[in-house]
Amino acid sequence: MGNKYTILIAEDENSISSIMQMVFKANNYNVQIASSGSQAMMMISSYCPDLVILDLGLPDMDGVEIIRSVREWTSIPIIVVSARTHERDKVEALDLGADDYITKPFGTAELLARVRTELRHKNSFSSNSPQMQHGVLSIGKMVIDYDKRHVYVDGRDANLTQNEYKIVSLLAKYAGKVLTYDFIIKNIWGPNMKCDNQILRVNMANIRRKLEDNPGEPVYIFTEIGVGYRMAEFTGVNNEKSL
Repeated sequence: MGNKYTILIAEDENSISSIMQMVFKANNYNVQIASSGSQAMMMISSYCPDLVILDLGLPDMDGVEIIRSVREWTSIPIIVVSARTHERDKVEALDLGADDYITKPFGTAELLARVRTELRHKNSFSSNSPQMQHGVLSIGKMVIDYDKRHVYVDGRDANLTQNEYKIVSLLAKYAGKVLTYDFIIKNIWGPNMKCDNQILRVNMANIRRKLEDNPGEPVYIFTEIGVGYRMAEFTGVNNEKSL
Protein backbone atom coordinates (compact mmCIF):
# COMPACT_ATOMS: atom_id res chain seq x y z
CA MET A 1 0.00 0.00 0.00
CA GLY A 2 1.35 3.42 -0.92
CA ASN A 3 1.62 6.02 1.80
CA LYS A 4 -0.23 9.33 1.84
CA TYR A 5 2.54 11.29 0.12
CA THR A 6 2.69 11.84 -3.62
CA ILE A 7 5.95 12.94 -5.23
CA LEU A 8 6.15 14.48 -8.69
CA ILE A 9 9.45 13.84 -10.47
CA ALA A 10 10.09 16.44 -13.19
CA GLU A 11 13.01 14.87 -15.06
CA ASP A 12 13.58 14.27 -18.79
CA GLU A 13 16.29 11.61 -18.45
CA ASN A 14 14.41 8.32 -18.31
CA SER A 15 17.22 6.44 -16.59
CA ILE A 16 17.29 8.93 -13.70
CA SER A 17 13.52 9.26 -13.32
CA SER A 18 13.15 5.46 -13.42
CA ILE A 19 15.69 5.00 -10.63
CA MET A 20 14.03 7.68 -8.48
CA GLN A 21 10.61 6.19 -9.15
CA MET A 22 11.82 2.74 -8.11
CA VAL A 23 13.41 4.09 -4.91
CA PHE A 24 10.38 6.17 -3.90
CA LYS A 25 7.92 3.35 -4.59
CA ALA A 26 10.10 0.96 -2.56
CA ASN A 27 9.72 3.43 0.32
CA ASN A 28 5.93 3.56 -0.07
CA TYR A 29 5.57 6.92 -1.82
CA ASN A 30 3.12 7.49 -4.63
CA VAL A 31 4.98 8.74 -7.71
CA GLN A 32 4.09 10.83 -10.75
CA ILE A 33 6.46 11.54 -13.65
CA ALA A 34 6.72 14.63 -15.85
CA SER A 35 9.28 14.71 -18.68
CA SER A 36 8.84 18.37 -19.62
CA GLY A 37 8.33 21.71 -17.91
CA SER A 38 4.85 22.25 -19.33
CA GLN A 39 3.77 18.78 -18.22
CA ALA A 40 5.19 19.44 -14.74
CA MET A 41 3.30 22.74 -14.46
CA MET A 42 0.06 21.06 -15.52
CA MET A 43 0.49 18.20 -13.06
CA ILE A 44 1.37 20.51 -10.16
CA SER A 45 -1.75 22.61 -10.71
CA SER A 46 -4.04 19.65 -11.46
CA TYR A 47 -2.91 16.99 -8.99
CA CYS A 48 -1.31 19.04 -6.17
CA PRO A 49 1.47 16.57 -5.26
CA ASP A 50 2.99 16.79 -1.79
CA LEU A 51 6.51 17.45 -3.08
CA VAL A 52 8.27 18.11 -6.39
CA ILE A 53 11.68 16.79 -7.46
CA LEU A 54 12.77 19.24 -10.17
CA ASP A 55 15.52 19.04 -12.77
CA LEU A 56 16.51 22.52 -13.98
CA GLY A 57 17.44 21.38 -17.49
CA LEU A 58 14.06 20.34 -18.87
CA PRO A 59 13.74 20.36 -22.68
CA ASP A 60 11.06 23.04 -23.08
CA MET A 61 11.76 25.48 -20.24
CA ASP A 62 14.31 26.29 -17.57
CA GLY A 63 13.51 24.89 -14.15
CA VAL A 64 14.06 28.28 -12.50
CA GLU A 65 11.05 29.58 -14.45
CA ILE A 66 8.98 26.73 -13.03
CA ILE A 67 10.07 27.64 -9.51
CA ARG A 68 9.26 31.31 -10.08
CA SER A 69 5.82 30.51 -11.51
CA VAL A 70 4.87 27.89 -8.91
CA ARG A 71 5.89 30.16 -6.03
CA GLU A 72 3.32 32.73 -7.15
CA TRP A 73 0.51 30.51 -5.89
CA THR A 74 1.76 27.61 -3.75
CA SER A 75 4.37 26.77 -1.12
CA ILE A 76 4.61 23.10 -2.17
CA PRO A 77 8.12 21.80 -1.30
CA ILE A 78 10.50 21.81 -4.29
CA ILE A 79 13.80 19.94 -4.21
CA VAL A 80 16.05 20.74 -7.16
CA VAL A 81 18.12 17.80 -8.44
CA SER A 82 20.42 19.20 -11.10
CA ALA A 83 23.75 18.74 -12.86
CA ARG A 84 24.36 22.48 -12.46
CA THR A 85 26.99 22.81 -9.76
CA HIS A 86 27.81 26.53 -9.94
CA GLU A 87 27.06 28.45 -6.73
CA ARG A 88 25.06 31.12 -8.56
CA ASP A 89 22.66 28.45 -9.90
CA LYS A 90 22.08 27.13 -6.38
CA VAL A 91 21.60 30.62 -4.96
CA GLU A 92 19.18 31.62 -7.73
CA ALA A 93 17.05 28.50 -7.29
CA LEU A 94 16.95 28.84 -3.50
CA ASP A 95 16.25 32.58 -3.62
CA LEU A 96 13.36 31.99 -6.01
CA GLY A 97 11.81 29.56 -3.54
CA ALA A 98 13.30 26.10 -3.98
CA ASP A 99 13.49 24.35 -0.61
CA ASP A 100 16.65 22.34 -1.25
CA TYR A 101 19.26 21.70 -3.94
CA ILE A 102 21.04 18.43 -4.68
CA THR A 103 23.67 18.11 -7.39
CA LYS A 104 24.00 15.14 -9.72
CA PRO A 105 25.28 12.52 -9.25
CA PHE A 106 23.55 11.95 -5.92
CA GLY A 107 22.98 9.11 -3.48
CA THR A 108 19.46 7.76 -3.10
CA ALA A 109 19.84 7.67 0.70
CA GLU A 110 20.61 11.40 0.70
CA LEU A 111 17.65 12.12 -1.59
CA LEU A 112 15.28 10.18 0.66
CA ALA A 113 16.60 12.01 3.73
CA ARG A 114 16.05 15.40 2.09
CA VAL A 115 12.52 14.39 1.06
CA ARG A 116 11.68 13.27 4.60
CA THR A 117 12.98 16.60 5.95
CA GLU A 118 10.82 18.65 3.60
CA LEU A 119 7.69 16.60 4.25
CA ARG A 120 8.18 16.82 8.03
CA HIS A 121 8.62 20.57 7.78
CA LYS A 122 5.58 20.91 5.51
CA ASN A 123 3.34 18.97 7.87
CA SER A 124 4.63 20.25 11.20
CA PHE A 125 4.82 23.98 10.61
CA SER A 126 3.38 26.67 8.36
CA SER A 127 4.52 30.20 7.64
CA ASN A 128 1.48 31.49 9.53
CA SER A 129 2.34 29.60 12.72
CA PRO A 130 6.12 29.36 12.89
CA GLN A 131 7.63 26.96 15.37
CA MET A 132 9.66 29.61 17.16
CA GLN A 133 6.75 31.63 18.54
CA HIS A 134 6.67 29.91 21.91
CA GLY A 135 7.84 26.87 23.81
CA VAL A 136 11.18 25.10 23.72
CA LEU A 137 13.06 23.50 20.83
CA SER A 138 15.99 21.10 21.28
CA ILE A 139 18.80 20.29 18.87
CA GLY A 140 21.29 17.96 20.53
CA LYS A 141 22.62 19.75 23.63
CA MET A 142 21.29 23.11 22.38
CA VAL A 143 17.93 24.35 23.67
CA ILE A 144 16.09 27.40 22.31
CA ASP A 145 13.60 28.88 24.78
CA TYR A 146 11.36 31.14 22.70
CA ASP A 147 9.45 32.51 25.68
CA LYS A 148 12.63 33.72 27.38
CA ARG A 149 14.41 34.48 24.06
CA HIS A 150 17.50 32.66 25.26
CA VAL A 151 19.60 29.81 23.88
CA TYR A 152 21.23 27.29 26.20
CA VAL A 153 23.99 24.76 25.48
CA ASP A 154 24.48 21.91 27.92
CA GLY A 155 22.42 23.84 30.48
CA ARG A 156 24.36 27.12 30.29
CA ASP A 157 23.11 30.37 28.78
CA ALA A 158 24.95 31.05 25.50
CA ASN A 159 24.54 34.82 26.08
CA LEU A 160 23.64 35.59 22.47
CA THR A 161 23.12 39.18 21.38
CA GLN A 162 19.72 40.19 20.02
CA ASN A 163 20.80 39.77 16.39
CA GLU A 164 22.58 36.49 17.13
CA TYR A 165 19.40 35.17 18.73
CA LYS A 166 17.35 36.27 15.71
CA ILE A 167 19.72 34.46 13.34
CA VAL A 168 19.57 31.24 15.37
CA SER A 169 15.77 31.47 15.61
CA LEU A 170 15.42 32.02 11.86
CA LEU A 171 17.64 29.05 11.05
CA ALA A 172 15.74 26.93 13.58
CA LYS A 173 12.42 27.81 11.91
CA TYR A 174 13.75 26.19 8.74
CA ALA A 175 15.86 23.48 10.41
CA GLY A 176 17.28 21.09 7.85
CA LYS A 177 16.90 23.59 4.99
CA VAL A 178 19.49 25.81 3.32
CA LEU A 179 18.87 29.55 3.80
CA THR A 180 20.77 31.84 1.44
CA TYR A 181 22.88 34.72 2.72
CA ASP A 182 20.48 37.21 1.13
CA PHE A 183 17.41 35.59 2.71
CA ILE A 184 18.96 35.69 6.19
CA ILE A 185 20.22 39.26 5.86
CA LYS A 186 16.89 40.63 4.64
CA ASN A 187 14.98 38.80 7.39
CA ILE A 188 17.29 40.02 10.17
CA TRP A 189 18.30 43.52 9.04
CA GLY A 190 15.36 44.40 6.78
CA PRO A 191 14.49 44.23 3.05
CA ASN A 192 16.50 47.35 2.19
CA MET A 193 19.73 46.00 3.62
CA LYS A 194 22.37 45.30 0.98
CA CYS A 195 23.57 41.70 0.84
CA ASP A 196 26.76 42.26 2.84
CA ASN A 197 27.90 38.76 3.68
CA GLN A 198 30.67 40.05 5.92
CA ILE A 199 28.34 41.28 8.67
CA LEU A 200 26.55 37.91 8.60
CA ARG A 201 29.85 36.00 8.74
CA VAL A 202 30.98 38.02 11.76
CA ASN A 203 27.73 37.25 13.57
CA MET A 204 27.98 33.57 12.60
CA ALA A 205 31.55 33.34 13.88
CA ASN A 206 30.37 34.73 17.24
CA ILE A 207 27.38 32.37 17.31
CA ARG A 208 29.56 29.34 16.69
CA ARG A 209 32.06 30.44 19.31
CA LYS A 210 29.21 30.54 21.83
CA LEU A 211 27.35 27.40 20.74
CA GLU A 212 29.87 24.92 19.40
CA ASP A 213 32.43 22.87 21.33
CA ASN A 214 34.64 23.14 18.25
CA PRO A 215 33.63 26.08 15.99
CA GLY A 216 35.79 24.65 13.20
CA GLU A 217 33.66 21.48 13.15
CA PRO A 218 30.12 22.70 13.86
CA VAL A 219 27.30 20.32 14.78
CA TYR A 220 24.44 22.84 14.93
CA ILE A 221 24.84 25.27 12.02
CA PHE A 222 26.52 24.19 8.80
CA THR A 223 27.92 26.35 6.00
CA GLU A 224 26.82 25.73 2.41
CA ILE A 225 29.84 27.38 0.81
CA GLY A 226 28.92 30.28 -1.42
CA VAL A 227 25.21 29.78 -0.74
CA GLY A 228 24.24 30.18 2.93
CA TYR A 229 23.67 28.24 6.14
CA ARG A 230 21.69 25.19 7.26
CA MET A 231 20.75 24.27 10.83
CA ALA A 232 20.71 20.65 11.95
CA GLU A 233 17.27 19.14 12.32
CA PHE A 234 15.65 19.56 15.71
CA THR A 235 15.27 16.63 18.08
CA GLY A 236 12.39 17.82 20.22
CA VAL A 237 9.72 20.51 20.57
CA ASN A 238 7.79 21.41 23.70
CA ASN A 239 5.13 24.05 23.17
CA GLU A 240 4.14 24.30 26.82
CA LYS A 241 5.29 27.49 28.53
CA SER A 242 7.96 27.10 31.13
CA LEU A 243 6.78 27.62 34.68
